[in-house]
Amino acid sequence: MSSTDRTIVEICVSDVPTALVAEAAGADRVELCADLGQGGTTPSLGTVEVALRTLHRVGVRVMVRPRGGNFRVSEIEKQVMLADIEAIHGLPNPHGLAVGVVVGALTADGGLDLTVLRHLIEAAGPLPVTVHKAFDEVGDQLEAIEEIIGLGADAVLTSGAAPTALAGAARIAALRQRAGDRLRVIAAGDIRSHNVQRVLAETGAREVHLRAPVRCGGREATDGYQVRRVVAAVRGR
Repeated sequence: MSSTDRTIVEICVSDVPTALVAEAAGADRVELCADLGQGGTTPSLGTVEVALRTLHRVGVRVMVRPRGGNFRVSEIEKQVMLADIEAIHGLPNPHGLAVGVVVGALTADGGLDLTVLRHLIEAAGPLPVTVHKAFDEVGDQLEAIEEIIGLGADAVLTSGAAPTALAGAARIAALRQRAGDRLRVIAAGDIRSHNVQRVLAETGAREVHLRAPVRCGGREATDGYQVRRVVAAVRGR
């Protein structure tokens, strides 16, 4: 199987050491966040810079989200996000890693905030953009995925508006069918080594996203053993 055909394993990480663990364990890509207890917020510029300097192989997606809580974005918060994206553009990337950003924004009535997203996606170009799981709060996901495609995003992260990827498998499959080759649909939600093959079979997804948490020194870190098991399950080893 070529690298373009294989299933991609993306690990959500909270800092540079956990990103290095995920890379060493065989992950294809990391999503770099701060404050995972709030669902992930923008990591510090220093964190992103050191990650790009010390990682050697994995793709890197950087969460751009100024705070936890809901996904409504004020004008000043949009300015912060645009400034973060500009700063990411300016960072050195000595190993030529595939870098992108992860964003999301909703209106007060629970639809995609197309105005904010358009500004963010245009500012990110040519970096690829993933729309995060704010998408799972949208009522009509099939319509919303067309809107995301129209904005020029690269991917959407979803559990199919369900608590887990398996519970939302039918919706994820429908979203993939609707998107076709126009947008990558990344399956997420309680994915582990014991169920990842079933998730792939039932959704048709070619990319999965997960945390691999372990408590270490009183905080959450990334469990390299879990990552290796997921990668092995995905690769059929």
